[in-house]
Amino acid sequence: MQKCGVTLDTIEKLRCLLAERGWTEYRLAKKCGLNQSTIANIFRRNTVPSIATLAVICKGFGITLSQFFAEEETVELTPDLKAVFECWVNLTPAQKSAALQLLKAMNSEHQT
Repeated sequence: MQKCGVTLDTIEKLRCLLAERGWTEYRLAKKCGLNQSTIANIFRRNTVPSIATLAVICKGFGITLSQFFAEEETVELTPDLKAVFECWVNLTPAQKSAALQLLKAMNSEHQT
């Protein structure tokens, strides 16, 4: 699978995300609920979409605007990871340390 670089412009980044997923413009339009002509115009005319349109497109890709514009590789926040994160932020430093030790131990057991 191809990974999109960080130095791409908006249109190139959108093309890269399509290629990365093996999607057509039609599939993207269906995923984000935009007219196919809207998506086609972005690519054919090299028209940078408005932030509102880009937000809708990103939602179709399953990413946030922050992830789209991130300069480093990001991790997609799945529902499971979101639940873990929401629990994590409420732990005390001692609890976080214990939880991290437990996760590391479980991970090393899984790898052997």
